[in-house]
Amino acid sequence: MVSELALEIPQRDCNIAIVASEFNRFVVQQLVAGAYDALQRHGVSESDIHLVWVPGAFELPLVADVMAASGRHDAVIALGAVIRGATPHFDFVAGECSRGLAQLALRHSLPVIFGVLTTDDVDQALERAGSGAGNTGFDTAIAALQMISLLDRLETNEEQQ
Repeated sequence: MVSELALEIPQRDCNIAIVASEFNRFVVQQLVAGAYDALQRHGVSESDIHLVWVPGAFELPLVADVMAASGRHDAVIALGAVIRGATPHFDFVAGECSRGLAQLALRHSLPVIFGVLTTDDVDQALERAGSGAGNTGFDTAIAALQMISLLDRLETNEEQQ
């Protein structure tokens, strides 16, 4: 019989790393603010949130890997904004960033949350950073907390069997 584990917020202290892209900072700063808001609303103290800025989205996986490998964090949230331009650069940056972050989650068995906006234009990015359809930074922080809780409960269930 398979039991269903609902998504919940952890009932313990959490240490969260946020790795944010400096490129398109006018958008990413809003994502970071949204993530901080969500984490603090759910009991994570500011001293348990560790923010590191990197030059661009392509650099997110490397620094996220260092943060994940440190063993000090319960989750890593990667925030950035890759906005399509007139060249194929967008495809390379967005694809490699996504691939690198996904590999880290599996390698470290740690929630590595993808909060990198990939949009066609600045207006779409700003909308997803809080001016219209919510704030992706807030949403990714909630996802990080839910994944921490889920993994905690899965580990507890494994130990009980």
